[in-house]
Amino acid sequence: MADDTPTAREDTPADEPAATTPAETAAAETPAAETPAADTPPTAGTTPAEPAPSVWHLIRHGRRDRLAAALIGVLTLLLGFAFAVQVRSTDSDQTYTGAREEDLVTILDNLNARENRLRQQIAEQRTALEQLSDTDSQAAAALAEAQQRATELGILNGSLAAQGQGLTMTITDPEGKVSAAILLNTIQELRGAGAETMQVDDVRIGVSSAVTGSDGALSIDGQGITAPYVVVVIGDPQVLATAMDIPGGVSATVRRVGGDVRIVQSDEVVVDALRPLDDPQYAEPDGN
Repeated sequence: MADDTPTAREDTPADEPAATTPAETAAAETPAAETPAADTPPTAGTTPAEPAPSVWHLIRHGRRDRLAAALIGVLTLLLGFAFAVQVRSTDSDQTYTGAREEDLVTILDNLNARENRLRQQIAEQRTALEQLSDTDSQAAAALAEAQQRATELGILNGSLAAQGQGLTMTITDPEGKVSAAILLNTIQELRGAGAETMQVDDVRIGVSSAVTGSDGALSIDGQGITAPYVVVVIGDPQVLATAMDIPGGVSATVRRVGGDVRIVQSDEVVVDALRPLDDPQYAEPDGN
């Protein structure tokens, strides 16, 4: 009969799991076969995996990062320094801007006073430099003058050799009758005619020179000389020659005793005999 056949209930709860067959359960529990990823061909629409970065790539990127950090640090320091300078300059400007007129006048006066002091110091240094230069010049001139004076004195006293225009006079004495007086008179006449220095044979004539000995056997300052007597004189040759040839003078006196006088003028003669300096026995330099 149709009415007694049971029917499926329509009010079965929705969340109750549906019945599964044993085949479906076994299929669900069976793991899928794994295949190597490299053998699996890429499907359409997928991107291939990127290769791992190399060590050199990592080092290069690390250096770039450190360089960038260093540049950022340097820029930061520069910006900080510029900011500090700007703040200081702004503070100074604000200080002068906010100062009173009396304070500004005082600051200006101080600057002017400092400038004047500096200018005065510069002028003093220049004056000192000029004085030193003048002192050096004066000292150099004084030294040169002293050296020149010493040279002149050395020539006059016979301690230095000399050369210049003059004459050479030769006195012959074949009979040995030229006396010490005749030779001493010759020296005196040459000095009176302007002779600056002279020598007889190898003896330099000085202020204290003395002619001694007998006729034909003369000595000057203790050093013997022999005829013919050669006298070398520095001075004006014409004046010296005229002084020797005046009537009754040296030439006439020598010829009167049997001798002769020959004079040769020259633009340059050399007086090279040297005279030792005499040590003073009583005289001393003046302390003043």
